[in-house]
Amino acid sequence: MRAIESVRFIEIPEGVEVKAEGRLVTVKGEKGTLTRDFSHAPVSIRSEDRKVVIQTSWPRKRETALVGTIFSHIQNMITGVTKGFTYKLKIVFSHFPISVKVHEKKVTIENFTGERSPRVADIVGDAKVIVNGEDIIVKGLDIEGVSQTAANIERATKVKRKDPRVFLDGIYVYEKREGTEK
Repeated sequence: MRAIESVRFIEIPEGVEVKAEGRLVTVKGEKGTLTRDFSHAPVSIRSEDRKVVIQTSWPRKRETALVGTIFSHIQNMITGVTKGFTYKLKIVFSHFPISVKVHEKKVTIENFTGERSPRVADIVGDAKVIVNGEDIIVKGLDIEGVSQTAANIERATKVKRKDPRVFLDGIYVYEKREGTEK
């Protein structure tokens, strides 16, 4: 017999406030506020007694999986407003020196494999990008914005029409961690 409901609980730590209005979840913490809309998911989300309850009744496999996914998203939101997220990327080149600049919501990569036109990567959400010598540091509260920004930078330097075993030039993620210190 199939389970009648699927339920997950998240303990809310001290210093964090979670407000669930329907399927719109707002998390406030010492570093900032994150809001996320889960209206696409057939689950109920409520906040009670320092806990967030995510549940669905008469779940099929898809609804059970969505309960776990939303559970993880809310946990990442809580981690984001308490610690934040940091991704570090390394600029690697052997043939032509790569120049990286940040302009508002874009990262410009110049002289990649000697190309004359710069390659551009978008900065997603409120992620902050800092170029520090051969390192690029992407920081922010929202893990999706930070990770997608790092992926956009890494993807912008994909080597095309050359042997990737020889041309190892590019920008690569080498560290992912919670916390935005340093």
